[in-house]
Amino acid sequence: MSFLLAIPDAGLLTLAAFLLAAVTSTAGVSGAFLLLPLQIWVLGVAGPSVTATNLLFNLVATPGGVFRYFREGRMLWTLAGLVALGSLPGTALGYWLRVHYLAGFGRFRWIVGCVLVLVGLRMLLEALRRLGAGDKPSVGEVVDPLGLANRRLAFAYFGERYELRIVPLLGLSAAAGVVGGIYGIGGGALVAPFLIWLFRLPVYAIAGAALGATFLSSAAGVMLYWALPAPEGMTTAPDWRLGLLLGLGGLAGTYLGASLQRHVPQRFLKALLSVVSLLAGLRFLVG
Repeated sequence: MSFLLAIPDAGLLTLAAFLLAAVTSTAGVSGAFLLLPLQIWVLGVAGPSVTATNLLFNLVATPGGVFRYFREGRMLWTLAGLVALGSLPGTALGYWLRVHYLAGFGRFRWIVGCVLVLVGLRMLLEALRRLGAGDKPSVGEVVDPLGLANRRLAFAYFGERYELRIVPLLGLSAAAGVVGGIYGIGGGALVAPFLIWLFRLPVYAIAGAALGATFLSSAAGVMLYWALPAPEGMTTAPDWRLGLLLGLGGLAGTYLGASLQRHVPQRFLKALLSVVSLLAGLRFLVG
């Protein structure tokens, strides 16, 4: 109990972490993109340490969803590895930009606002596109990895074959890693919507891989913020107690979300998340 009391509003943030992770993990996202603005508003902190704490949340929270997707046979390890590999150099660049150019809230809030608005718009467009189309049921289906060939990754799901080119995937992952390293959400969180949109991959098949990539890129991000020497007078290490506490809420949330994912119409979840993301992003942009 003293552990909880040592952190202001810990119960509120932990509950928020659980709820966000339960909803967003159905689309392969941990919920960190909305948890960061909550930390800023509730705790009043916006320096590099809050980015590191958000990455620590990912590190603790995502294994719940990854384990559940693995149990259900819907974990594309090769895709997770490729996204993580591409995002690692981007995460390092994101760390450097955050510490040296975006340490203050003035510039950082524009990054936060733009990320939230872009993610919100993307999810809203996807939800509107699918309106009336209906979501294909996926109960009992597993992802069948078909391997790597001709610079393409292939897999089968629900009787259909899907392919994506590796080079564009690595480039997209690197760009996502930069934003993820600055913002504190990991590379996989930003890649997931683009895998659904640009590559036309089913969310039921790639959600696990996106969470797995988020885990790996977040681990690298936590190490960078914790181990590298910080500029004088700046704190870059994560708040370990808060990050672990939020992560435990997220761990339960991602497991629950992954368990329910195949039974939930994705268009409704995306529409809800898009509205929340857009409102939060606009709040940052207007100050």
